[in-house]
Parts: sequence; structure tokens; C-alpha cells
Amino acid sequence: MRNDKKRFLKRSFQVFASSFIAVAIIGLFTFFTKGRDMPVLNPQGTIADQQLILILITVALGFFVVVPVFILLFVIAYKYRATNKKAKYEPDLEGNRALEALWWGIPILIILALSVVTYISTHALDPYKELESNKTAVKVQVIALNGNWLFVYPEKDIATLNYIKIPEDTPINFTITSDAPMNSFWIPALAGQVYAMSGMTTKLHLMSDSPGTYNGSTANISGLGYSEMRFKVYSVKEDEFDLWSRDALGSADALTTQSYEKLVPFQKHHDEKTFKLEQPTLFDDVIMKYMGSEHKDMGEMSEGQTH
Repeated sequence: MRNDKKRFLKRSFQVFASSFIAVAIIGLFTFFTKGRDMPVLNPQGTIADQQLILILITVALGFFVVVPVFILLFVIAYKYRATNKKAKYEPDLEGNRALEALWWGIPILIILALSVVTYISTHALDPYKELESNKTAVKVQVIALNGNWLFVYPEKDIATLNYIKIPEDTPINFTITSDAPMNSFWIPALAGQVYAMSGMTTKLHLMSDSPGTYNGSTANISGLGYSEMRFKVYSVKEDEFDLWSRDALGSADALTTQSYEKLVPFQKHHDEKTFKLEQPTLFDDVIMKYMGSEHKDMGEMSEGQTH
């Protein structure tokens, strides 16, 4: 009798402790996130809106598994506790088709639903898929450097360092590469992340819904300067963007092959800067640095910079 009481108290304590820890985790999460901007859950662009819907659908489907499991956990723990002598013990019970249909059928339905959602969203949110709009897209070439981000506007003959300015309600076509270790380009409020790799290009298409300032960063641990690889995205009215791009052509700072090479080695995270682009093929030149015999020379140069 005494042993049964001890087991009951022990199990009661375990249930209480587990419940307390779960509530404490939820409480701490609520406390630290209250009033904070969570860009992924507060989308400001066409692609980000669709991604949020996908997240909510996935979480909702997950609840069909998680919630019943936790309910059954407490029900079974209570019903088959050691002190409940009325519980019917049937360890060899089998052949209950209703129960087997339940615990096999629900997961199968959830997996089928997720398969349909995944198929549809994979095509709808393909980062290479251009966005439909009656406005001409703005092309931006992205180069991930050591600790900094360089953005080239090839059709505007300008470039920016650690910030992007884009017009609202206008498709932005990013072409992305790296002149450093592999990185990841991410603007949480506008779209998902896409990798930046040397000698290769990846693409990302997005569109901002309204004027605002959004944070961008790397989403990949890439070594030296990783923690400082942040940038701002300024979404402005179309006429404001046109005025800015014209004024940028008069910048006293010119982006040439020589001035670009000074940005490649990691020294520090630079402040926002605007350049007049005087090397139109800069983006292609960066990619070609990693092709063929030139790649070997670049590797030796990068190794020397590291040491």
C-alpha cells in the first residue's frame, strides 16, 4: 500500500513538473516576444503574404496530430494510473478496426493534405518565378562580400552598399552571387532566403506592398563578419525612387574594378554608401573570377587574405 502511494505521488509530481515547465516555456516565449516585430509573421510583400499563409496552414495541420497526442497522454496516464483498480488491463488487445482506422487514417490524411499544399506552394513560391505586374521590374544584382552586401542596379548605372532602395508595388528581380564564402540573402518581411554562392547565380523575385523600412541579413553562418552582415531595404514611392536613382548618378564615389577590390577583403562592416557604376560588367566579372584557371588564382588570393 505504501509503495503504491509513493508511486502515485511520484507520478503526480512528474505530471505537475512537466506541466509547469510547459507553461513556463510558453510564458517566457510570450514575455520575450511581446511587442516585438516578427517580420515573418508581419509580411509586407506579395511573396511574404503567401509564405505566412503556408506557415499557418502547416501549423494548423500539425495541431491535428499534436493536440490529440497530448490529450491522449493525460487521459491514458490518468486512466491507467497504478491506483485505479477499475481500469481494464488488456495488453494483448488487437483487431479493433475502428481504432486502427483512426490512428492510421488521420496521419495519412494529414500527409496527403501536406503533399497537396507542398506541390501547390512549391510552384507558386518558386523564387525563380517572375511576378506578374503591369509595371516594369527593377533588376538588382546582389554580391555577398566578407561582412558586407553590395547591390548593383545594372539598368540605372548605380550601386549601393549595405542598403537597397526599391519602389513599392513594383516587381524586384534579384540575381544573387557571392565573392566570399557561401551565404544566404534574406529579407524576412518581403520573401524567404536564397543562397548566394561563388561562381553561380541564384534568383529571387519579390514585391513590397507599401512604403517602409525593412531589415535584411544573412541567414547562413559564413565565418568572419557574419554577425554584421545586415542591410536595410527602403521601399518608397515610385517617383521618389526615380528621383533617388537620378541623384545617385551624381555620386562622388565611383564603383570601378579597383574600388570594388578594396571592398572584398573583410575589414569592417561599412556604413550605407551609394556609388556611380563605372564597371557595367562587374557582376559577370565576379562570377568569372571563379571559373577555370582564374578560380585557382582567386583561391590563392583569398587564402592570402585569410592568413
